Formats: sequence, C-alpha cells, structure tokens
Amino acid sequence: MVTAAAYAVTSAEGPFEKTTIDRRELGPLDVLIEIAFAGICHSDIHTARNEWGGTRYPVVPGHEIAGVVSAVGSEVTKYQVGDRVGVGCFVDSCGECDACRADEEQYCFDRVTGTYNATGRDGERTQGGYSTHIVVTERFVLSIPDGLELDVAAPLLCAGITLYSPLAHWGAGPGKKVAVIGMGGLGHVGVKIAHAMGAEVTVLSQSLGKKDDGLKFGADHYYATSDPDTFRQLRGKFDLIVNTVSVNLDIDAYLSMLAINGTLVELGLPEKPIEVRAFSLAANRRSLAGSMVGGIAQTQEMLNFCAEHDIGAEIEVISAGEIDDAYDRVVASDVRYRFVIDTATI
Repeated sequence: MVTAAAYAVTSAEGPFEKTTIDRRELGPLDVLIEIAFAGICHSDIHTARNEWGGTRYPVVPGHEIAGVVSAVGSEVTKYQVGDRVGVGCFVDSCGECDACRADEEQYCFDRVTGTYNATGRDGERTQGGYSTHIVVTERFVLSIPDGLELDVAAPLLCAGITLYSPLAHWGAGPGKKVAVIGMGGLGHVGVKIAHAMGAEVTVLSQSLGKKDDGLKFGADHYYATSDPDTFRQLRGKFDLIVNTVSVNLDIDAYLSMLAINGTLVELGLPEKPIEVRAFSLAANRRSLAGSMVGGIAQTQEMLNFCAEHDIGAEIEVISAGEIDDAYDRVVASDVRYRFVIDTATI
C-alpha cells in the first residue's frame, strides 16, 4: 500500500487541507503513477462544494491527471516504469455490457467508477488527482505522447475529450460550419480541436473580450451573443453547435442558428432543466443532443490527435496551497483558461 500526500476538503464550506490517503496495494494489472500535474475542472468545484449533492467527505478531487509510471503489477504489459501517462474521469467499468464492448465505457450500463467521489468494485472510495500518487488498473491508463508537455496535457483528460468526442461523433471537418458556445476552459480547447479537424469555426461568447484569443486559437469568426443582431445574422448557419457553458440559455434562440439537419450538443450542466419548444426542433429537422467524455480508446485517439496538431490547454500553473483561490477565480471566470496544480507542491 502506498501512502500519498493529498489535498482534501471535509465539508462543502471548508477550505482545502493537506492530508494523507492510502492507495490500494498494487495488484497484478495495476499501475502506480507519480502524479506531476492535476487540472482543475469545474466538476471538481461542484463536487467539493456539494453543489450537485451526493459528495462524501473527505474528498480529494481531480480527474485531469498527468504523471509518470513509478511501478507496475506483475501482469501489466502496456506500461513500464518511466512512461508518461494520464488518467481521466473514470477508473473502472463493468467491461461486459454493450457500451463497454463498444469502447464507450463512459456510458457503462452497469456502473462506471469515477476517479473520485465514487465507490470502486472493491468497496473502497476513490480519491482523485490532487495528490502525489494514484493506483489505476492498466486498462484505464492513457499514454501521453512525447509531443505533449505534461502540464498542458492534464486538462485534455477531461476538457479535451469532452470536446473531441462530440466533434468527432457529429463529423466536424472540412465543409462543416461549427459553433462553440463559450470561450472558457472547455470552449478554448474546442476551438483548437475543431480548427485542427478542418471545420469553419465560430465562437459565440457573451462579449468580444476574448476575441483576440479565439482567433489566435483557430476561430474563423467571433460573435457577441449579448448583441441581439447576432442571432439574426447567424440564423440557419451552422451544421453543429457545441454548448460548453453551464448556465441556462435561451436554447430556442441557439437552435435557430442551425442549418437543416443541424445538431446542438449540450456539454454544460446547467442548474435547471433545459426548456425548448417542439417547433424549434421540428423546424429544419434540428436535433438537441448531449454528450459526456469519450471512452478510453477515443481518449487515446484524442491525445494522439492533439500531439500531432500541437494542441494543449492554455494553463496557469498553481501550487496546491492556491486551490481555494483558484476555485473562486474559476467561478468568477477569472482564468485563461485552465488552472493546473503542480503536485510537487503538495
């Protein structure tokens, strides 16, 4: 058993505190990872502050993990000590259902095991990447290509695959007009990936404050949704819209921007149910869909794609003692564009 240093919260209102956690003893198919960087995802904040309910304290968040293999089990074949690896949003699934057999473990019909705030099949609680080490079954470990630095790769394990999966599934590429709603931690990665796929990319943001960044990341067009004329100008324009923001928007207005057979994919998780008029869907045969992260195979595909196209997250590296402040800044949209914890500071 490995004792790891970690940062945990013990209540919804409490600050992060340094602690130690026990990682399970290395099994024959397990990989021990020395964590180098852990990205901060808004899901971490929702969980730490119990905004979704169901948080069990103490909890160590973090599912954007990049590090180096420090030990392997006796039957591990894919990895060896010194390999650069990552861990994303889940660390186990049943492996037998239709979803798992289709390499869509994130939709496991039985139960996918989250990287933190979940119960593993051994009955033990999972704790995440705000720590120095983690033990993960070989099948759920990702290889980080040499072309990606570990710090900018960490957020790709959630933000990157969250955007790559719907862009790939709905065929973003040459000849397709794609809009990204929001230019935050998710959206900026989506702009980079959609551009690299060959799509014509438009950013739909509340203001033009990040326009220069959006164009630098590969957007062809940038519009402020606070301008009512934007919706008139872009009516019927897009084949695909991906919504990365977690607030309740006027979905009918955004559906009006879709071309015939266009799809709006909801990635954000707003507090209240989404409201939409049936006519907004019937008109132009539009679709409203949802998407989570990708399976292990697609996540590896995403990492390879990002390495090939020199795509990493735009990050601000912080020490572990700055997590509470970073959370407040994320909520205030005061980061460009993703915080990453240097776990050497834990």
